[in-house]
Amino acid sequence: MTNIDYGFETIGIAQLAALDADRLDELPYGVIGFAPDFLVTHYNATESRNAGLSAARILARHIFEEVAPCMNNFMVAQRFLDAQTLDEIIPYVLTLRMRPTPVRLRLLMSPEIATRYLLIERKVAA
Repeated sequence: MTNIDYGFETIGIAQLAALDADRLDELPYGVIGFAPDFLVTHYNATESRNAGLSAARILARHIFEEVAPCMNNFMVAQRFLDAQTLDEIIPYVLTLRMRPTPVRLRLLMSPEIATRYLLIERKVAA
């Protein structure tokens, strides 16, 4: 078995796509996977805990219209519409259903893999 780095900045989209739900749940950052029609297909336990929303409430919902409308803008949603390949990390502030929360987002998309991914790393207070 190869040694894969599952870090926020280093995991590749192919590695994410190969992980089963239990392994996704073990990752220390939030993972939201969604189909080309923007319906959520993966919602890991870390993101569920951090956002206070169960996977049952999120799966099969439109990520930018129902789950995270605070990301339905040029900085996040539009990048998934405009690109064919995407691997970017951006600083962001989540504001829906919570007080403003600084995070880093990693946007991942590849023409070879149907699922697109949004990784969410909460900043730890210094």
